[in-house]
Amino acid sequence: MKRWACLGLMSAAAFSGACERQPASTAEAVATVSVSTHPGTGAAGPDHPLKVTCTTGMIADAVRRVGGSRVEVTALMGPGVDPHLYKATAGDTARLTGADMVFYNGLVLEGKMTDVLVALAARKPVIAVTRDTPPDLLLEPPAFAGHYDPHVWFDVSLWTRAVKTIGEALAGYDPAHAAHYQSSTSAYLDELTRLHEWCLERCGELSAAERVLITSHDAYNYFGRAYGFEVIGVQGISTEEQATARAIVDLSKLISDRRIKAIFTESSVSPKAIHAVMENCRSAGWQVAEGGQLFSDAMDEPGKPAGNYVGMVEHNVNTIVEALR
Repeated sequence: MKRWACLGLMSAAAFSGACERQPASTAEAVATVSVSTHPGTGAAGPDHPLKVTCTTGMIADAVRRVGGSRVEVTALMGPGVDPHLYKATAGDTARLTGADMVFYNGLVLEGKMTDVLVALAARKPVIAVTRDTPPDLLLEPPAFAGHYDPHVWFDVSLWTRAVKTIGEALAGYDPAHAAHYQSSTSAYLDELTRLHEWCLERCGELSAAERVLITSHDAYNYFGRAYGFEVIGVQGISTEEQATARAIVDLSKLISDRRIKAIFTESSVSPKAIHAVMENCRSAGWQVAEGGQLFSDAMDEPGKPAGNYVGMVEHNVNTIVEALR
């Protein structure tokens, strides 16, 4: 079991700070180079939007918001899909090779797809949306074998950097419509600024003692740092790590001793470990509630309230605050 103490609230004023361009890993460096060596081919025109393939739903949603009618977006990983364990199918390979551009998270989130993505970068723009996030803003858990925590979208202020990267990459590939991408990026960033400020205000309704977030796996450390929560995952950062019996017993004791009101399942992770913790708490005489289901590595179905990034963040924050208050 790994525990992360909160590192304090990030102010809204720090939200728009400039960042130094620096790839976060070799794979991201390869992808960064590929953008400059693959200019737009001219296939996209007024009636032919860019074909863009994205790995996760969060990235696909950002590309749609920035690209608008200029992009035709395909997401490889839909609702309930765990990117840590995902392997590209034959259909995915066709979507990747048929795209004009490819966007992925990076930071080893798509661990089993990394080789495919890096190889593809030799032939077309393959962009890690985290490539411009300075290393000093990334978390590097000791247990994650020297890699950064990839779940940057849980801190809305960090996700704005990914949105800027997407906008710049689209404008660089399709310069004839650069003004469109720049305008869409600016409008979406304004919306995300308001979302970040709302998160700070909403989470501020909880006392410091109430801000303990226990979930299926360690995906919420950026959320904890940005919005002032102590975060504990039953499993590790990668869902390949299974919860041990010792971790379940230890966590159950912590919950019972501190009288924590609720713990949370995740849409893309089996609830088995969380339910085991709840049962252990009951055996110890403490009735911890299942606070609700959070969306971690995947959004909800398209068209549902949590089927886009803003709605997903609002759902998670409201679920957490209501359950712990």
